[in-house]
Parts: sequence; C-alpha cells; structure tokens
Amino acid sequence: MVATPEKLQHTHEHLSSQDRIAVLLMGYGEVESYEDFANYNEQALNLLTAKFAPVPTWIYPPLAKLLALFDRHEWGHTHHDFISPHNAIFEKQRAGIEQNLQQKWGDRVQVFKAFNFCAPFLPNQVLAEIKNQGFEKILIYPLLVVDSIFTSGIAVEQVNNALATMGDGEQHWVKGLRYIPSFYNEPAYINLMAHLVEEKIATDLAATYLPSQIGIVLMNHGCPHKAKGFTSGITESQALYDLVRDQLINKYPLISVGWLNHDTPLIEWTLPNAEQAANNLIQLGAKVVIFMPIGFATENHETLLDVHHIIHALEKKHPHVDYVQMPCVNDHPEFLAMAAEWANAQIGELIHQESVTVNPQLVAHHHHHHHH
Repeated sequence: MVATPEKLQHTHEHLSSQDRIAVLLMGYGEVESYEDFANYNEQALNLLTAKFAPVPTWIYPPLAKLLALFDRHEWGHTHHDFISPHNAIFEKQRAGIEQNLQQKWGDRVQVFKAFNFCAPFLPNQVLAEIKNQGFEKILIYPLLVVDSIFTSGIAVEQVNNALATMGDGEQHWVKGLRYIPSFYNEPAYINLMAHLVEEKIATDLAATYLPSQIGIVLMNHGCPHKAKGFTSGITESQALYDLVRDQLINKYPLISVGWLNHDTPLIEWTLPNAEQAANNLIQLGAKVVIFMPIGFATENHETLLDVHHIIHALEKKHPHVDYVQMPCVNDHPEFLAMAAEWANAQIGELIHQESVTVNPQLVAHHHHHHHH
C-alpha cells in the first residue's frame, strides 16, 4: 500500500499533542538597542554574577546602569555603533536545526528559540507560546556556550521559574521533558573544531610559516573557580580543549587554551586568559597566532569585541607577529546537522515515552524527623 500525500496530510492533522515535541533552543541573546543595556545587565547580574560574586542584590539596579554606560562607550564610541550579530546568527541556527529535524520527524517537531536576557524571547514568553500551540513535551537545548552545568544551568533555572507560574490546577500541562546539557565531548564537534583550524592553516598560512611557528589559542568561555558551590563548567571546558588539542598537537606543537574571562574584581578566573596564552606562544617562537573559539557555538560580543581588544594589545607589544581571528561555528551546515543529530535520540525518547501527569497540588512537605 502506498501512502498518498492526502493520506499523509490527514495523518498529521490527527497527531495527538503527545506526539508533538517542542525543542527549546536557548542562548543568551544580545542587545540590539543601546537603550536595553541596563535591563540586560540587571538580568545577567541576577542570573550569572549572583552565583559567584559576593555582591548584595540591592546593588544590581545601580550597578547595571553603571555597566550600561561602559557598554555604550565601548560599543558606541570605541566600535562605531556596534550591534551584535548574535541574535541573527542564533535565528539561522534555530531554522537550520529545525530543518534538519523536520527531515526526520516532519512537522511534529518544532524548534523555538529563547534568550536568557532578551525580550520578546525570554523563556517565560516562549514557553507560553509553546503551551498555546498545544505542545505537551519539551526538549531543553542550551546552545550558545559549550560548558555544561553552569551556563546551561541558568537555562533550566529560567524554565523552572516560568513553569512554576504556568500551572493548570490539578494537571501540569508539561507531560514529558528532556535536556541536553552540553556537547563538549561529542566527537563530531571536536573533529569539526580541529578541521576548521587545519583548513585555515592550509589555505592561508602553510606556505608562509613552519608548523612549529603557528600558535593556536583555543578559546573557552571563562569560568570562575569558586561559584558558591555550583560546578562552574571548568571540567567540561578543559576536557573540550584537551580533546581538540589532541587532534592538532602532533602537527602543530604550539597550542594553548585561552579563557575569555569577565575580569570581575575579587573573583579568581580560569587561566591563562586568551591574551596571556598568546604571549606564552609568542615567547615559544610563534610567528602567527590563530584565535579559534571552541567554547562558544554562536558569535557574540565576547568572541568579537573582546578578541579584537586582545589582538590590538598584542599588536602593540609584538608588532612583528601576525594574528588570525576565526569565527565561531555559527550556522556552518555541518554543525547544524550534528546539532540536530544530538537532539534525535532525546526526541525519540520523548515521543515513545508514556505521558506523565504531574499534579502540583499533591506536593507533600517531607520533613526529616529525629526520633529521640
């Protein structure tokens, strides 16, 4: 028997909501209007900085306004009214991953984007839309930073905060939920990172420099060492660096991790930072230094402006060395295909698992009793 297009269409109309999966792709989001800086900073302080900096919460609003002045100066004056390309790239990532997923699952799977800090795509806003569209099963998928528990954890925190306010009396509307914490150890991603570096060297540098004169700084998202007991992603990020380095080091001996830190007072950050890493490689004889972001999947002001500043400082100090700034993986077709592939197993589990009905009103308070 051959299924005609009419019959296929008919089947889709009768898909129960249990067979439909909403993939919630989560990134930071970045401001596209300078007027939003203070609001953006306040949310970032609340969600990120609060977990590792000894700063009282009452100081967040004035501190956010102060930081906004610095941001406006840097983005506006120093960088000619820079607008971050992050949100546009993230939308391309969302569309590309959805396209890949729908080739396998059809329109029963939809990908929604949510930004940690940017309306109108805040997680609570997007989850309301997912609920309105009748989805009951969700895959939470943080994408921007490849460091697992800490940064991805704020995605879960925001989802939980939103879901706590979206109860439906005796039955919670969410009947199934899965999570992809990180892809730091996925062989396909590691191979792609190494391949992009090798491709760049073969195209632009191999004819000019000996392999031992090519310095490679593999840049990770900076992590605080002490984060009020939270695991801060150092372990996963270090493992990612080690795996990529192992693919390259036999050909190119001068390789270092370079952490893109937020230089916050009183906080001990991962070392060496990207500038120190480059200085170290130059001391060992590098005549050209490649900056390759491996800990960020999506371009943002850190990978663009911060790395630009680092290179500018190095050019003053070491004017006879060349510097190459490479892009994040962004919407590279190979990356979008692998990102969809990582989601396939979780989507399959969600589709085949029985729906679980949660009744928030049955919460029992379990107290630990000591018997004397």
